[in-house]
Amino acid sequence: MKKYKNPVGVSRFTGLILISPFIIGSVLFIIYPFICSFITGMTKYDGIHPPEFIGLTNYKNMLQDKHFLKALGVTFKYTVIFVPLKLIVSLLIAVLLSANIKGMGFFRTAFYVPSILGSNLAVAIMWQYLFTRGGLVNQFLEIFGISGISWYGDQKLSLFIIILLRLWEFGSTMIIFLTSLKEIPREYYEASKVDGCSSFRAFFSITLPLLKNTLFVNAVLQTISALQEFSAPYMITGGNPMKSTYTVGMLIYDEMFSYHNAGYANAVSWVLFVLTSVVVCIMFRITGRIRKELP
Repeated sequence: MKKYKNPVGVSRFTGLILISPFIIGSVLFIIYPFICSFITGMTKYDGIHPPEFIGLTNYKNMLQDKHFLKALGVTFKYTVIFVPLKLIVSLLIAVLLSANIKGMGFFRTAFYVPSILGSNLAVAIMWQYLFTRGGLVNQFLEIFGISGISWYGDQKLSLFIIILLRLWEFGSTMIIFLTSLKEIPREYYEASKVDGCSSFRAFFSITLPLLKNTLFVNAVLQTISALQEFSAPYMITGGNPMKSTYTVGMLIYDEMFSYHNAGYANAVSWVLFVLTSVVVCIMFRITGRIRKELP
C-alpha cells in the first residue's frame, strides 16, 4: 500500500505550527483579557492604586445600585421594542427588493448605505438636528398644524429617537434576508398562483416558513447587538432625560472612564455577558421546536 505523504510536510507538528498564530492571538487577545476581566471584577481597582480583592462585593452592590437597575431596565425595554421592529422592517424591504425589476441593484445599494455609515459622529449630529425644536421633523409636523414636540425632553420619545436611528441602519439584516429569499425556488410561488393563492397568503404560507432559520439568526444577532447598545444613546442623548436612554453599556463606560471604578465596571460587564448568554439560550429553547416543526 502506498504511504500517504503530507503535501505540507511530514512532521506531525506541521498542522499545529500552521495554526499557532491563531492560537497565540486567541490566548493573548481573547482568553487572557477574558480571565483578567473576571478577576478585576472581584477587586476594588481605580487603575492607579494596586487592586484590592473584595470577592463578590461588586456583584452584591449591583442589587442596590439604582443606576444599574435603571440602566438594565432601559436596555431590556430598548431590546424588546427594537428587535421585532428591526426584523419586520428589514424583511419587508428585502421582499420588495427581491423583485426582478430593472435597476433594482441601485436601490439595494442605496438601502445598504446607512449600515455602512453607522452611528458615526456626522450621523449623530445630523440625527440631533432632525429632532431639535427647530429641526426638520418639527418643521414637517407644523405643516399639518402640529406644534413642535420636545423630542429630547420627553422620556418616552427620547428612546424612540435611538430606536429610529438603529432602524434606519437595517442594511445588514436586509442583506441576510435578501440572500435567503433568492434561495427560495420560484416554482413554489408559481404553483401557489395556479391554486389561486394571493401574494399576501403566499408570504405567510411559503416565504415565512422557509425563512424560519434566517429569522432566528437575525433575531439572535440583533438581540445581542441591542443588549450591548452604547454609541447611539451616548452620542445623541447622553443617556438623558432622567436616564431614560441610559443603557448598561453607558454605565460600564462611565464607571470605567468617568468614575475610575474598573472593578465595578468589569463586574457589570460580566453580568451583561451572562444575561446576554441566558437570553440567547432562552431564544434557542423557545424557538427550537418551532424551527423543527416548520417545513
